[in-house]
Amino acid sequence: MKIKSLLIGSVAALAGVSGAHAADAIVAAEPEPLEYVRVCDAFGTGYFYIPGTETCLKIGGYVRFQVDIGDSVNGFNGGDWDAWTRGRLEVTSKSDTELGTLTGFIAIHGEASRDGSNSTSNDDFYFDEVYLQLGGFKAGTYLSWWDNDLAGESDLLSNNTRYTSVAYIYENDAFLAGLQVDEITDSIAAHGDSQGVGIEAIVRGKFGAVSAELLGSYDIEAEEGAIRGMLSADVGPGSLQLAALWSSAPSTYYEAAEWAVAAQYVIKATDKLEIIPEFNYFWNTDLDIDGDYTGDDFWTAGATINYQITEGLKSKVAVAYSDGSEDWAGFVRLQRDF
Repeated sequence: MKIKSLLIGSVAALAGVSGAHAADAIVAAEPEPLEYVRVCDAFGTGYFYIPGTETCLKIGGYVRFQVDIGDSVNGFNGGDWDAWTRGRLEVTSKSDTELGTLTGFIAIHGEASRDGSNSTSNDDFYFDEVYLQLGGFKAGTYLSWWDNDLAGESDLLSNNTRYTSVAYIYENDAFLAGLQVDEITDSIAAHGDSQGVGIEAIVRGKFGAVSAELLGSYDIEAEEGAIRGMLSADVGPGSLQLAALWSSAPSTYYEAAEWAVAAQYVIKATDKLEIIPEFNYFWNTDLDIDGDYTGDDFWTAGATINYQITEGLKSKVAVAYSDGSEDWAGFVRLQRDF
């Protein structure tokens, strides 16, 4: 009996060892853990980490539908109104480095049906802005400081605003100072001779409820410059905005007049409704055969109404009268931001 029991125990032990080896042989390897997209809050809302990197990415833009109305509507269709659409796609990348924040920005921008036809392969579709920035150093093609004007739509406080440039910018929460060198090409150097260079310098500050900006530029090829100052202050239920501009003579930066002033009041009627009455005056506007200002003056007056329909969708209605051309013009816009 003892021998029989010993044999049975030995067989059972061998079977257990064999079973263990057989089980080990067919066990599948553990799957690799998935890396899900992580929110990156170091640079504000909307950023996420590109998987496998420490670079943060943000995607945005807008879709715009607009109807221009007036006697001087852009000249696309030869009529007194024109309907068109625009798409804009923005991609921003940011990462921290030992030399500061590294930024890459691409904005693809295009209009459809602007020439009276349906959207075709011939419609404009281009890089509106594309640049890189490391700390305060910035280089690329982008909208300059001249593009930042008052909140309304009837002011005329700039000429060309997009250049291929190199800039250095110092900025904190309440102060900005920058110096920029612009390439002035044949297509925008209407007052110079071929390829040229321009220089921009800006100082901007915020002091409680008041913000101020002084911008100056010099077109080396045309040997002319322009200076613009802007002031904004919280007054009553809204914000009072003022601007003044002087141009030595027409240049790539400004050519509408020797002097220009603008005044607007941004009324916050409700959380969703904003009303902006506007007035502008221009001195020495017309040009003689030598390209100098001749002394004719004119003014414009109008209003802009902004309404936030719902989150991500806003509307804008703008209308203005020009004493110089003696006509009315405006537009109605719907825009979906994302």
